Amino acid sequence: MEFLKSKLMFGLLFMISLTIQAQSFDKQMTAFENSYRLEENGKYNEAVQEILNIYNENSYEHNLRLAWLNYVSGRFTESLPYYQKCFTLKPLAIEARFGYINPAAALGNWTQVENQYQEILRIDPQNTLANYRMALLAYGREDYMTSLRYLNKVINLYPFDYDTVILLAWTELKLGKLREAQVMFQKALLIRPGDSSASEGLNLVK
Repeated sequence: MEFLKSKLMFGLLFMISLTIQAQSFDKQMTAFENSYRLEENGKYNEAVQEILNIYNENSYEHNLRLAWLNYVSGRFTESLPYYQKCFTLKPLAIEARFGYINPAAALGNWTQVENQYQEILRIDPQNTLANYRMALLAYGREDYMTSLRYLNKVINLYPFDYDTVILLAWTELKLGKLREAQVMFQKALLIRPGDSSASEGLNLVK
């Protein structure tokens, strides 16, 4: 008899738990739907409030949504801690790290930007966007050898991508690799006939 009572009690608690979970999901779904609609209409404060009304600090999705909404509304400093919470909750997720880069760059925190690209590459060494962006940052610092190292990873994966080809061409030119630069500038012209950057580079090689 006691066993039967225990079984009935467990079943009742289980059903109550399912009901609570369903109600919780319904609230979340409504909040997210409302926040998307408000965001589309440029009502960012209201969109943020919709998520705050159901906010759970242990929810990756809640933190990611709040991080994004604060970023697009221009509250860059407020955006960063929500992205950082995402790093803690999902250490191997790179989408939040790419997201973090946007407000960090807007604030001019280039060290933090580069750190996030490095973290992304630690998780996903072949990530083409992170490798390309690291090459771009290195090129801007006139660190052409480092730029070349990152570009070589990308060019092997995307041999006919204009952005990669043209940056590689200029990097090789800066390093004095004239033959290699010429080949890349010519390839860039195959991708974009008449391209001014590639044409300028070819004239310098000659």
